[in-house]
Amino acid sequence: MEKQAIMDFFKQQLGQDTSRYSLPPPVFELMKGEFIEIDLAAGWIRCRFENLDIFQNPFGVMQGGMVATAVDNTLGPLSMLVAPANVTRRLEMKYSLPVTEDVEHLYVEARLKARHGRKLYFNAEVRDQRGRLLARGQAFHWIIAEEEQKPG
Repeated sequence: MEKQAIMDFFKQQLGQDTSRYSLPPPVFELMKGEFIEIDLAAGWIRCRFENLDIFQNPFGVMQGGMVATAVDNTLGPLSMLVAPANVTRRLEMKYSLPVTEDVEHLYVEARLKARHGRKLYFNAEVRDQRGRLLARGQAFHWIIAEEEQKPG
């Protein structure tokens, strides 16, 4: 999906509020993130991130925190599209395989699993270009009450 198409999609969903946000967030661009597919009816999004040398530890493996950052940068845009303003309260990761130097891109698929009142529950999977499962994530987001959104 082209960057302009996704930005138009955000504007369509969020209305004029898009000027309040930094879309996509700077860290998404730092990680050379790309929006691949979005299906709001299914509550699903797929993004791709490059495995850059600057994200690797001394052993040539992407640091787990950067894998979690890719997941968070996929969940964040999805959460903005499926619910009012919300924040990540908890993000849990389970790593299956290391992200070695031969992995060119991470593909992160995230899905809204449930919404109960102000609580949002998400799942995510991280795969490489060959489809191998590298990590899974689960997140709990909290919808901010309108009065909590006002600058203090």
